[in-house]
Amino acid sequence: MYKTASARAGAAIVTVVSRTRSQSRWTDDGVTQHQALLGLSPSNALRFNMVIYSDCLQTAVENVTEHTRNPFGLRPPFEKQDPGDQPAVFGYGDANADFHLIGDHPGVHGGAQSGVPFTERASSERLIDIFRTLEFVSGPATEPYLDNLFMDYIHMCCLPGGRSPTDEEYVELERYFDAELRAINAHILLPVGAVATDHVVREYTTQRHRIDLDMQALHGSELRGRGFMVIPVMDPAAWGPGDGTRLRKKLEAVLASDYRQTKGVATRVG
Repeated sequence: MYKTASARAGAAIVTVVSRTRSQSRWTDDGVTQHQALLGLSPSNALRFNMVIYSDCLQTAVENVTEHTRNPFGLRPPFEKQDPGDQPAVFGYGDANADFHLIGDHPGVHGGAQSGVPFTERASSERLIDIFRTLEFVSGPATEPYLDNLFMDYIHMCCLPGGRSPTDEEYVELERYFDAELRAINAHILLPVGAVATDHVVREYTTQRHRIDLDMQALHGSELRGRGFMVIPVMDPAAWGPGDGTRLRKKLEAVLASDYRQTKGVATRVG
């Protein structure tokens, strides 16, 4: 059974089209409305066009949305932010991106006031400048235009004083992040910092037990995940001379390659 980002308060609209080797034409299994897990806004209902090849388990997903901010209409499970801050820094960017930049939480990588991930921090701007150089990002810093790039946090909610989430708060937000990651269905995951890298490598690859979480050593390297290529990024606040160049050169090499061949069965859940 294939599952998608579904809704705790609202619905995601899912169109499933399947075929087997013996079928000569596509069979439309219809449109199904799923309710119950995530806070997806009905007005921002996401339509997944999923093509499932039963013989090779390949899934192609097209997200139909005009929204750059919070394109899937997620609703945070709680609001604990300081006065003047956003309740959450939602995912932002191209909902059909091949590259997915993943941070920890707003207190680390910024955006509590702008509502845009990786803003309001000099270190985050240093990171985004790499993506500007490669033409993923253009426009103003606090409301950029992203092409082929999506950005979000594993814990999107803003917390008092920018404090770190508790273990329980991370767990509570995990299903939101997971649903968004699978909805974006990017080829390249770029977790930023030790917390995001630990989560992504643990949940989306089989390699966590094999590697030491040494971000200096992992920075700009390549790990193969379950249908993803993972490129860990050291927190830009800790970058030294050459670390930005190292990441840029890695991204240039990926862009020059046939990186879309990394895609496997990343959107299959269960």
